[in-house]
Amino acid sequence: MLAKVKSFALDGLLGYPIDVEMDINSGLPSFEMVGLASTATKESKERIRSAVKNSGFMYPTKRITINLAPADTKKEGPSFDLAIAVAMLIASGQLLSANYKDFIFLGELSLDGTLRHINGVMPIIISAMQAGYKKFVLSDDNAKEASYVEGIEAYSFQNLKGVAEFLNGASAQMLVQNSFEASRNAHGYGVDFADVKGQSTAKRALEIAVSGGHNIIMIGPPGAGKTMLAKCVPTIMPEMTFEEAIEVTKVHSIAGTLDENIGIVTTRPFRSPHHTTTVPALIGGGSKAKPGEVSLANHGVLFLDEMPEYSRYALETLRQPLEDRVVSVSRMVRTVEYPANFMLVASMNPCPCGNYGSKTQICRCSVQQIHSYLSKLSGPLLDRIDLQIEVDSVSYDEFRTQRVEESSAKIKERTDHAREIQRERFKDDTILTNAEMNEKHLKKYCQIDENGERLLQKAFERLNLSARGTTRILKVARTIADLEGSEDIKNTHLAEAIQYRQLDRKYNG
Repeated sequence: MLAKVKSFALDGLLGYPIDVEMDINSGLPSFEMVGLASTATKESKERIRSAVKNSGFMYPTKRITINLAPADTKKEGPSFDLAIAVAMLIASGQLLSANYKDFIFLGELSLDGTLRHINGVMPIIISAMQAGYKKFVLSDDNAKEASYVEGIEAYSFQNLKGVAEFLNGASAQMLVQNSFEASRNAHGYGVDFADVKGQSTAKRALEIAVSGGHNIIMIGPPGAGKTMLAKCVPTIMPEMTFEEAIEVTKVHSIAGTLDENIGIVTTRPFRSPHHTTTVPALIGGGSKAKPGEVSLANHGVLFLDEMPEYSRYALETLRQPLEDRVVSVSRMVRTVEYPANFMLVASMNPCPCGNYGSKTQICRCSVQQIHSYLSKLSGPLLDRIDLQIEVDSVSYDEFRTQRVEESSAKIKERTDHAREIQRERFKDDTILTNAEMNEKHLKKYCQIDENGERLLQKAFERLNLSARGTTRILKVARTIADLEGSEDIKNTHLAEAIQYRQLDRKYNG
């Protein structure tokens, strides 16, 4: 007997339908799977054999042939287990209802018939909806994730037996739509700028960086608080919109980093890969073309602690996603594009010992050692970092002061206002922040007077700036003006923006 049920597979963030066709005929007992299935997919025959038997059904001792169509696309992972098992029960006459024809089946089977969690459920469901499918059967472990997608009819089950009973007419509770707002309010960041003592200059620079979506690097000795400052950055970023949360969740779902108990990413991602991370882990790739850290940080922060310690090759691969805000991962027969719209926050010591330029410590490094250490960061990469600031160690009095520091909530009010100005400014464009401006936007929104031109020219010549570095100064000055509610870029805004080129001023100037 022939049976055909529907499942879905993923190619990057996009899903496409898979027809699971099963034919059971007389002959020597066998189980053949065709349709360009991966090893993990082919291993499903052993899982399904045990799952069917342990769920109280009969396993057909006949010639079994399974086709996963279309046959010219690679099928990876165990997510077709449930669809194959359902097709087997239909083809063997153990499921008599035609109710299955409207459903997409997603799930991995355990040997006892339990349905297990699979990665990528949200992007699969969204792609299936766009293709016209509305009904889904999946695991209880994926229920939270699926419940945030509007306009679907989804049912979750603990095991194969429950699925079979439902298809044979038993009642089941459809997934209830979850509230994104309620989930967002229930989860915070756990850090606050009020906990950071002193560092007023660094806090001001980070406020500017968040307000305009600019990249920033902090240079300072060990223990100055660079990591803590970086961790506080998401707390002053705008609240995630539902559209941003869906896009971020899709990436995390594919990567397998999504918390299945929450089902959606409600806070801005903060990713901090170790300096020994590989290029595929940072950018994305591997045999399955999985998203990397730059995509997992989408709409959030990518923090590179001690940036010069990363390999030169890994750092240079960041140049393309920093410009394009997307990353293309190419493998032998496929190219996958993932979003990479992140804010880069980096930190570094000013020299190998970490004390060069410190007010309280003595540097023991030679000029050659300092130059060699700083040269690990190329000029083209530094040009893509808008703000370069020094962060010195706090004094004992600053550390022990009882003065109440400004909270993240207070700073966020100002960054939100600046972002609102930019949203209004760019409402007819495809960008949202000053950092994304191109040459056309610069000519329109970053006009400066004669005094400003002279100041910018002086900085260009003294700091040996590139054209890209100069435009970065203009973008930062535009953001500073927005924070002050000024329509024009004044000389004070331009001067402050130039002050945030510390690597150019102190080490290259």
